[in-house]
Amino acid sequence: MAADAASAGQLAKAIEEYLEAHPSAALLEEGRVAYDFRFARYSISESHGRCLIQFWSDERNLVRTVVDVKPHAQSLRILTRKMGQSKPQTLELVSNSDRRTPSARDATRRNYVRLLERVLSRVCIGAKMDGFRSAMDLEHSFGPAYTRGRILRGTVAEAVIGISAAESSTAVDGVLTLGLLWLDYCRQHSDGRRHFGKLRIIVPEGAWRTTAERMAWLNHAAAEFELWTLDEKSEEISPVDYRNIGNFESRLMQAFSAAGTIERCQQAIDRILALVPEAGRERVELRPRSTTEVALLLHGLEFARVRHGVSAHSFARENEITFGAGANETPLTEENEPLCRELFLRLFQSRRPDGMPTDSLYRMQPERWLESRLRAGLTELMPELRRELLVSQVPALSSGERGMLDLLTLDRNNRLSVLELKANEDLHLPLQALDYWIRVRALNQDRQPSAASPQLLSAFERAGYFSGVEVSQLPPRLILAAPVLHIHPANEQVLRYLSPEIEWELIALSEQWRNELKIVHRKSSSAGDRFIGRS
Repeated sequence: MAADAASAGQLAKAIEEYLEAHPSAALLEEGRVAYDFRFARYSISESHGRCLIQFWSDERNLVRTVVDVKPHAQSLRILTRKMGQSKPQTLELVSNSDRRTPSARDATRRNYVRLLERVLSRVCIGAKMDGFRSAMDLEHSFGPAYTRGRILRGTVAEAVIGISAAESSTAVDGVLTLGLLWLDYCRQHSDGRRHFGKLRIIVPEGAWRTTAERMAWLNHAAAEFELWTLDEKSEEISPVDYRNIGNFESRLMQAFSAAGTIERCQQAIDRILALVPEAGRERVELRPRSTTEVALLLHGLEFARVRHGVSAHSFARENEITFGAGANETPLTEENEPLCRELFLRLFQSRRPDGMPTDSLYRMQPERWLESRLRAGLTELMPELRRELLVSQVPALSSGERGMLDLLTLDRNNRLSVLELKANEDLHLPLQALDYWIRVRALNQDRQPSAASPQLLSAFERAGYFSGVEVSQLPPRLILAAPVLHIHPANEQVLRYLSPEIEWELIALSEQWRNELKIVHRKSSSAGDRFIGRS
């Protein structure tokens, strides 16, 4: 369906029909999954006779002009062109991020169910394997990637959940969330005839660390938790001592002067602001990313960046200006200034609190928009926290990989407070936030003297964060926030299983948070939302 043979509307319709028919579709870029539409968003529009398609997630966004659409047996190939480039690129929509055929995937999962039953029968001699299955149960949030079952010994029983090595690493990391929900389900449906005191989790060999780190911070008065690994080829199953896995290596990147970075880049910042509609300039956020880079954002969405570095032709310093973000980042030149001005105009018209929810620029990166609202209104919303010390996107290194600590501040008693935000419903919010809490706690416990002082300082203080403030040695608080209708019903179930050492609070925000950010209701661990014993 080439562009010269089909209108922009026909191209858009072909893509929309495919995505509507495949709600779990994924976009492949150079053969790799770039967007999984169970978590990502998309928008298709027509502009000046062209079909424009946009994809975005919390990590990146992509905009392309559609040139051609070619249906295949199990996919839809989209010939696209980047802004300012003539060479086309092929993207591919597939029905599922799992590249296996549906029949192969189902067969693998059926085989894993039988394998798990067989292996556990050998380990749990004399016990009965009951109800092992991997069927989808959307009402209770169980997906087909997870095999669930029960091990029965008279009136004593345990809940079991396992996942095959053939599933994605994301699914493997989510097994503990589903395991806690499965334990809860078994307890609620036991009719009092059996005591479900244990949850046994089986993960692929070599894929245990995330689950082990999380499991160590559960409430062990609520249930007995066991973690096992399974080698599916040898059928060898081995226990993991999650209480003694050692500390993961984690270190912070050095803090820098945000004001100094902005001062170095000010001339280039002024040039960008001159291209922004005058009425919208006060809405621009300046966010230094490093000592040499400043990002310009509108309600959390980056639209331009300044880099201050050495010139390619001399040792003099100069500023490089780009507009767009991610794959669409384009160097600003005199020739494309009119295009840049036009794009900024559309952005500022679309991305405003009273904008159209159907507009892709309005909907893009809602969590970053929510973060920007929280940064601005933290004092009024949560006066117990210190807005002047709020930091976001703190660069950290862990196990050899670079990660980002999202929102972090201190309360009025200088105790660290971890904030995890979600604009959309997320089943895994509590344990993803727990990962963040574990890392912050470890960095705060890493107390050593610095070159300037013999006093024992946390890793945050030694790296220059919270300057002039003595950070409390108390474990951090954990605050989770989301719009009230976008808090997953299972989040509270999972939070009740966290360790009593974790002081958490779940905050429901107003649905119209873009216009008015306020707290609708709060729940916390101190209000008794925990298990006090095993059922």
